[in-house]
Amino acid sequence: MEIARDLYLQKLIDHRQNGLVKIITGVRRCGKSYLLFTLFYRHLLEEGVPESHIVRVSLEDYGNKSLQDPDALYAFVKSRIEDGAPYFILLDEIQLVPHFESVVNGFLHIPNADIYVTGSNSKFLSSDILTEFRGRGDEIRVYPLSFSEFYSAIDPHTPLNRAWLQYATYGGMPLCLSMKSEADKAKYLQDLFATTYLADIVNRNNLRGNAEINELTDILASSIGSLTNPLKLSNTFNSQKGLKFSANTVSAYLDYLQDAFLIERAVRYDIKGKKYINTPSKYYFVDMGLRNARLSFRQQEYNHIMENVVYNELKLRGYSVDVGMVEGNLKLNGTSQRAQLEVDFVANMGSRRYYIQCAYRMPDEEKRRQEQASLLGIKDAFKKIIIAGDDVLTGYNEQGILIASLFDFLLDPEKTLNW
Repeated sequence: MEIARDLYLQKLIDHRQNGLVKIITGVRRCGKSYLLFTLFYRHLLEEGVPESHIVRVSLEDYGNKSLQDPDALYAFVKSRIEDGAPYFILLDEIQLVPHFESVVNGFLHIPNADIYVTGSNSKFLSSDILTEFRGRGDEIRVYPLSFSEFYSAIDPHTPLNRAWLQYATYGGMPLCLSMKSEADKAKYLQDLFATTYLADIVNRNNLRGNAEINELTDILASSIGSLTNPLKLSNTFNSQKGLKFSANTVSAYLDYLQDAFLIERAVRYDIKGKKYINTPSKYYFVDMGLRNARLSFRQQEYNHIMENVVYNELKLRGYSVDVGMVEGNLKLNGTSQRAQLEVDFVANMGSRRYYIQCAYRMPDEEKRRQEQASLLGIKDAFKKIIIAGDDVLTGYNEQGILIASLFDFLLDPEKTLNW
């Protein structure tokens, strides 16, 4: 099965020969190697680049174990460059090479070399490495399959609603898509989390065990879309789990999960005051299948799942995403009251900004008023959108808010955003 990853392929094409190291990052098994070694490699060949001018090294391959030595890798690549024509150096899992920063920076001194590397763990993007690249690194973040990519790869006769339920349950890890039975998908995702991701975190950060990181992951999985902070999580450990887990330790563990690209943090933003409020924050999972696997697929709250999917879609499209807060009127018990209202997402890219609410169901007028209350409290001219999971026709309401179908947004988000 071949899955087109046109968004990321186009990014590699657009950034080709820009004088920077293209650093392809993302959670393990999300398709980075396939993107670089299959899709981009094929594109180069189709563009007429000779195969001899493409140097591919998978550093996870046992046959290339000797090239994990930095001197050996540098010498090998240099030996492949035989003339002044452009060469493309593709290195997979570069973090397996000690002092890889120096090796990669060394390749930058080869005037006709264009360099692409992949990496998956926290060391790969630590602050000292960013400093080492001195502005010569160009990060391209890869996510698991979006709903659009997922839908393009399954039976074309599958109804959209059924495809959504599959995606909302088992997510977009590429290998999971090729599995036929639900039992196989569930086992793969559960094993991947336990034996790969969390094991990596434990080993990489020299943790004494995995009990605490397991518990924290499960707490986050059961509360996606909820505001929290390290102190609140620490209190949850103490009261519900009977574990003494300080706020500072919780904060460090949250960093470990983010460094492994498993979760992302969305910070609160005061829209009227135009300032950030660092705590509390929301945490979203990079893939819903991985999140659901942590809970043994028991906690299927589609409103929160939809919110997480929308967040991931905005991020993979290149938006910075915050959680908005604004003062507005909220009708409670028949009376209107001033209150601090939440805007699910404030999405920014350059001069563009969108205020977005997610509503899996809006069955009546009261629910519609509730969902748009926070948006009506925003007085600037940026577009305001409610993404609805109901079977709605995308269009503007009388208040100038765009009511967008979830499927319209997921299958063509730029069209929806630019309506």
